[in-house]
Amino acid sequence: MKFLSPVVPLAVLPLLVQAHAGKYAHHNVIPRQASATGSDIAPPSQIPDSAGAAPSTDSFVLSLTSINPTALPLSAIVSTAQPAPTQEVSPIYPQGAVPPNIIGAPPLPDDILQKDYPTPDDVPPVNSAEVEEWIREVANSGVPIPDIPINLEGGCTVAGNAVAAADTDRSRCWWTCTGCTRKTDITQCPQKGTFGLSFDDGPAPYTPDLLDFLDQQKLKATFFVVGSRVYYRPDLLRKQYMEGHQIAVHTWSHPELTTLTNEQIIAELGWSRRVIQDTLGVTPNMMRPPYGDIDDRVRAISVAMGLTPVIWTQGFDTEDFEIGSGGTTVQQSLQNWERITAAASTSDKGFIVLEHDLFQQTVELATGYILPDAIGHNYTIQPIVTCMGLPLNDAYMETNNNQTHPDPAQGAQAIFTGPTKALLPPTHTPASASGPGTSTSPSNNVNKKNSNSARAVFSVLGMGATSLLAGLISILA
Repeated sequence: MKFLSPVVPLAVLPLLVQAHAGKYAHHNVIPRQASATGSDIAPPSQIPDSAGAAPSTDSFVLSLTSINPTALPLSAIVSTAQPAPTQEVSPIYPQGAVPPNIIGAPPLPDDILQKDYPTPDDVPPVNSAEVEEWIREVANSGVPIPDIPINLEGGCTVAGNAVAAADTDRSRCWWTCTGCTRKTDITQCPQKGTFGLSFDDGPAPYTPDLLDFLDQQKLKATFFVVGSRVYYRPDLLRKQYMEGHQIAVHTWSHPELTTLTNEQIIAELGWSRRVIQDTLGVTPNMMRPPYGDIDDRVRAISVAMGLTPVIWTQGFDTEDFEIGSGGTTVQQSLQNWERITAAASTSDKGFIVLEHDLFQQTVELATGYILPDAIGHNYTIQPIVTCMGLPLNDAYMETNNNQTHPDPAQGAQAIFTGPTKALLPPTHTPASASGPGTSTSPSNNVNKKNSNSARAVFSVLGMGATSLLAGLISILA
């Protein structure tokens, strides 16, 4: 049975970009220390400022080693750009197909649309039988869940988060504000010169363009996918997986995880994990928290669910996500990239960079400029699992032998110390009353307003034409 892949009218996309950006701003970019030189795809002396015209005297100039000869000029990669045509997913991988590069992987399962899921782009209710099962999983994992207060929305600068942001004793280990990490976390690749390539927030309309470029360059990446996007675009996820890219968890609705209850965090990770498994037949064992928003409470729950937290190297954020909203420019994003390459040249380790495949502008930046320059630097460009020295098999619970990549819960008791909080499974809603859009859980409304504009963006990016008007109304309401 062919999966449903709704098509989004392109005229809607510029409006949507404005609604999701600016949630967290990561302005902790490492200062530039060196210049990049070399050549590869096309060695420019100046980055083109506009199509068919020589750059002006005040044009933006970078020392990129190479650019894609077909790259859009920088002047075209802006928040007001008209949407380019999107392409259909091809090929469509059918039920029963087996990935050629994962030993022992099960065949692709049947159509996920036969199953019930929570409302896309909302924090899922916690009173379902599925969430109750995952709460028991966490409770029985042996991983202590620290009793850390829930944060307010808005990150480090919100007055109510002052104590958490300071985290003077590192008892919270809130990465967003302090850069604190634990042994559970992956933030860089072990080998110098290795670029752990990853993209967040898809599958999305322009992801196929990115896949085409990666295929042309014989590159593989890690895709941290949002569960609601998988629900809308399962064929695209199957293409990513079947063609050798690593798939990992990026929650169900893309919230700030430290602002949720324990049970809501479990629901976010559980449903994302479930829809990926229903689509591919395998379950990822890595996750990335949206906005990098992770503390020891989120970290412990993730580990208890068999998910290794993957963030990005401190300061290695292109801020590409802000281009679509006008929050940053493509020139500023490329300056960030140059600072990243300069910092990488002085590090004795490899690195992981934050990039996105959600919007047209982010894909154009990656395929036109960042990835060609990375190739020109002769980086070893790999998915996260590969850059960690692990086979692709170890990226999934069903095919991981737990020897080269053991369960992240092992040894967690020595990491998460201090007061803990017990999980109390709620009484689940009977099956006849469950399903998308149904919730009787009071706790599901604790953060009902959480990331409303973000959810509106993600929802319309995934919906079909029949739901478009309702989606636009939800944005404007």
